[in-house]
Amino acid sequence: MGMSHIRRPFKAAVSLVAVVVSGVLVACSSGSSGDVLQQVRDNGTLRVALTQANPPWNFLDASGQPVGYDVDVAREVARRIGVDNVEFVASNFQSFIEGVRAGRFDIVISGQTVTDERKQQVDFSSPYQVNGVSIFTASSTNSIDSLEDLRGKVIAVSAGTTQEKFASEEVPDAQVKTYQNATLGLTDLGRGNADAMLVSRFQGSYLAKQNGLHVKPVGPLLESEVNAMSFRKGSAEFKKEIDKAIADMIEDGSLTKISRKWLGGLDMVEELKELQPEQS
Repeated sequence: MGMSHIRRPFKAAVSLVAVVVSGVLVACSSGSSGDVLQQVRDNGTLRVALTQANPPWNFLDASGQPVGYDVDVAREVARRIGVDNVEFVASNFQSFIEGVRAGRFDIVISGQTVTDERKQQVDFSSPYQVNGVSIFTASSTNSIDSLEDLRGKVIAVSAGTTQEKFASEEVPDAQVKTYQNATLGLTDLGRGNADAMLVSRFQGSYLAKQNGLHVKPVGPLLESEVNAMSFRKGSAEFKKEIDKAIADMIEDGSLTKISRKWLGGLDMVEELKELQPEQS
């Protein structure tokens, strides 16, 4: 996840990002050479990194198997690029870029926000989802309803997300408290161990309902995000096939079906249509 620094309504505030990145850069020295597409087809397996702890986007079910929006998207993308098997690799936002560059997995499909800083290190697909970030507080808190109210407060964030950077840089005197995932942060928030948390409004609301957490979203959306899949630089053919798979899923209704299944009836295709051409 992540945020730029323009605070506008959800559909109007998606940060301007040029997602289509040149595929002519050489792969970094820590990863293997060659285009990722040929490697995954030769292996017959697409290795997909996700947190496995951010429902409804991706999480483990009662039997310990990865499920969620990102998981269904990953399986459909793999099928469309001609790969039979998907191997899900547990990771986190702090390790996604390093893992891609080191070749520990082929692609990240885990709600990763496109930023200029990240584009220097990895390449991104076209967007496959958009998201919005809110302030969450304990249900009993009535003194916080805007960013200005967070000055000097203890703010929970998921480690490695751009909410962590945002809280450190944009909230005066903030005491930033990091967690491995949103569930842990919101749980601690509900227990009174933080004043607020910056997290996806949809995800936070879902987690609060599913886990009986005493937290609530307050105020307007702080930011909206463009999320895409990331992979090693120098893989132009891989990017071409991934982008085609996403475009076809949007066109034939597959992405609509997946999003309505996991996101409470939300049609992600309609959200993606709000993006400007340079964003998509």
